[in-house]
Formats: sequence, structure tokens, C-alpha cells
Amino acid sequence: MMDKIIITDLELFGRHGVYPEEQVLGQKFLVSAELFMDTRKAGKTDCLEESVNYGTVCHEIKTFLEEHTYHLIEAAAEHTAEYLLLQFPLLSQVTLELKKPWAPIGLSVESVSVKITRKWHTVYAALGSNMGDREAYLAGAVNALRDTEGIRVETVSDFLMTAPYGVTDQDPFLNGCMKLQTLLTPHELLDCFHGIEQKAGRVRARRWGPRTLDLDILFYDDLVLEDEVLTIPHRDMQNRDFVLRPMKQIAPWVRHPVLNKTIEEMEKELP
Repeated sequence: MMDKIIITDLELFGRHGVYPEEQVLGQKFLVSAELFMDTRKAGKTDCLEESVNYGTVCHEIKTFLEEHTYHLIEAAAEHTAEYLLLQFPLLSQVTLELKKPWAPIGLSVESVSVKITRKWHTVYAALGSNMGDREAYLAGAVNALRDTEGIRVETVSDFLMTAPYGVTDQDPFLNGCMKLQTLLTPHELLDCFHGIEQKAGRVRARRWGPRTLDLDILFYDDLVLEDEVLTIPHRDMQNRDFVLRPMKQIAPWVRHPVLNKTIEEMEKELP
């Protein structure tokens, strides 16, 4: 269980609502927050720099919600939670409740509120290229991710030259893997990857064919997901040395949530 700092019913004045008078006249809001972080070091050292200053957090919440205007309290909560996670690096997760005591619904009600939890997610991703300046395409993808709000690039493996997989009548690939922290959902991250691929001139003309840039989600926390556009963990990673070799370099201990094998174990089982 992660440690947390709790803020209860911070009072502020905001202009959030679907009615014009709400955005002109404004009204009172109450905000409660649970700030998840490891407080052990702060507790042992008694040093504020090792923790998150809850006074500063309160002022940041108040300023943010008073300077921004949203029609929905869902949007106000979403953007405030994201702002806190981006603003305070020690935070791993935030649970935020935004209460509207004077909700204009024509009935007697104590308050209406939205409560959300948002966090940093750990993602491992693969990247590859076998067209043009392969190293430049891979480096460009890493830099594009570093410049994307809501993504932190933590570790990047060496880039390895490997034989083509599936369709072998094409040039060798330059491949690598990376560890990310992200606030994006899996599908938002997939859209982000596709956007970076498009900017690199990726054309999806032939399955497993030549490409300027290929970005794949391998793991997203311990999530197991399969739908019409996305499968997590990557469905064929256990058979791909060009994935397992660079993954072994940066995270040999990571365990596949379905196969229950580590990267190192899967790499050893390759033919």
C-alpha cells in the first residue's frame, strides 16, 4: 500500500458549469485530494525536500481552478489531477474529488461531486526501422516522446541490428526498447505512437514489410488487454529476439503477466 498525504475540503471560488451565469458569477467548490508517494525518506530525514509540500499543493489547486474555466466538473477534475502529477515529480498517483455544493439542479442537495484517480503508468515499448537513416528515425522517435506532455522516457536500450522477421526479403532492422512513464491510457498512447510514425513517413502498405519507424507497446503496467486495435502484452514478443534482447538489457526481471515468465527466461527459450 502506497503512502499518501490527504487534503480534505479545500475551499475555493471557481467558474465551472454549463450555464452562462455559472461561468460569469462563479460559485464555491470544495476539493479533496489523496497524494500518493513514498514518504519513508521524508519520515526518516525530517526533510521537507523529500516530500510534497501540502501547503504548496493547496495553493496550486486553488490557483489552477480559479484561473481555468470548464463546463463540466469532470473536465475540471481531470485537468487538475494531470496538472498535479506533472507539477510534482514525487507524486505517483492522485485521487481527486471536486465537490459542487451549490449545483443548480432545482432540488435540495448537499453537493454533487466527481472523484477520479489518475497515476503514472510504467510502459515498455519496442522501436525499429529498416529504411533510410534508421538510427536517426529511432533517435527522432525517442526525442518526440520526450517532448510529449504526459510521457517521461526513463531508459533506452542500445540499438541492435537484426534480421527481418516474418517477411525476410527486406533490409535488416535497427531495433531497441525503452521504458516510459505515462499519464496516457493505452489507446491514447497507441494514437501517440501512430502520430510519431506518420511524421516519420511510415506507410502501412504491407504487413511486416519495410518501414521507416515502428513503435509497439510491449507492457503497460501488468495490464492484460485485447480488443480490435490493441493487444497488451504484445502478442508475439516472446518469439522475437529483436525485442527480448534489448528488453533484457534494460529490464531482464520484468515478468510477462500471461506467460508468467521473465524477459530473461523467455530470451533463454528462443531457438
